[in-house]
Amino acid sequence: MGITTISSRDFNQDTSGAKKASKGGPVIITDRGKPSHVLLSIEEYQRLTGSLPSIVELLAMPGANDIEFEPQPARINTKPADLS
Repeated sequence: MGITTISSRDFNQDTSGAKKASKGGPVIITDRGKPSHVLLSIEEYQRLTGSLPSIVELLAMPGANDIEFEPQPARINTKPADLS
């Protein structure tokens, strides 16, 4: 995994290049020669933070429509209200 360093100006001019570079490792973005931001792939970010994708992210995944999902109806035992 390599680290790429680019200036904020280069980042603004070639965002797609920075995104491609982030697949191979972190991209450090500099401002006036000093590191100011780090661009990571979402997979690397999730690995570092230990976070799992949300249900919304999972449902938005390509191919999610092909997954069969039939939840069982909820069974809630209730008592009638005592209105006396």
